[in-house]
Amino acid sequence: MKVLVTGGAGFIGSHLCERLLARRDQVVCLDDLSTGRERNLAACRARSGFEFVRGSVLDEELVQELVGGVEGVFHLAARVGVRLVLARPSETLEVNVVGTRHVLDAAARRGAKVLFASSSEVYGRNEHPPFAEDEPLLSGATSDARWSYARSKALGEGLALARAREQRLPVVVVRFFNVVGPRQRGSHGMVLPRFVRAARSGAPLEIYGDGRQTRCFLHVGDALEAVLALWDEPRALGQVVNVGSAREIEIGALAECVRLSARSTAGLVHRPYRQAYGVEFDDFRRRAPDLARLEALIGRREVRTLEAIVAELLALPDVAPTGSYA
Repeated sequence: MKVLVTGGAGFIGSHLCERLLARRDQVVCLDDLSTGRERNLAACRARSGFEFVRGSVLDEELVQELVGGVEGVFHLAARVGVRLVLARPSETLEVNVVGTRHVLDAAARRGAKVLFASSSEVYGRNEHPPFAEDEPLLSGATSDARWSYARSKALGEGLALARAREQRLPVVVVRFFNVVGPRQRGSHGMVLPRFVRAARSGAPLEIYGDGRQTRCFLHVGDALEAVLALWDEPRALGQVVNVGSAREIEIGALAECVRLSARSTAGLVHRPYRQAYGVEFDDFRRRAPDLARLEALIGRREVRTLEAIVAELLALPDVAPTGSYA
């Protein structure tokens, strides 16, 4: 199958391109390199059946052209990362909503299958995890830029599912919960690469807030095993599916795990959100997925433990100044 991966030079996208090529799919990667990096595609460029196109999903004509030549689209292109979203909320909304509309319009014309990458952020201020896919979403005030990413992803889901109902477009929506691994960058606020970079350099690990907030971290390899299994599963069409880890951990405990694994003698430092981001930040206290739907469709495919993930990241040979992992 020939497929298009939007955002394919990013963290998850580049790993997805490699997996698709390993399956002997032909892959066209579209990325504007605003947050993605060409070096992430080194392994892809070494294989046949790969094409990189530098461009934006906001370029409707380009999207139409590329989708017109493929059978399926993995739509990952988005503005992402706390710092970027807070600094550029209008750009976040435009790219994530208008870009998604362009992809869906083109896919509907072509009859191409679409997998839309959404986020656990859409659950918003819901306070009772684990979160199931069909429960109501609770967002914050429209005046708070912090919620622009969550809203954009919720709108993207709505657009995709509306096309599925109205035009019978084959669509799968996945909600990622804190996917981590090689190539993830800490420069936009991603917590685990920040901790790893600090531990490797001997600097204190900075915890935003009180450290009691919880998250569930899933290795990118395990996440993509689930994504590709959902792509191949006919029963997943027209559905929203959580993709995440079953293990919930406090951020303070995560920092201690990284520090001990790195054998770092540096301490842990707590910073208020306002000091970290320049504004007050409405954070989730807990975020954990209900994985019943994922298990019913494909079975659980989480393989790597959090300790193994931390050890892998600490063992990587190169940590760039931006906090990205080669």
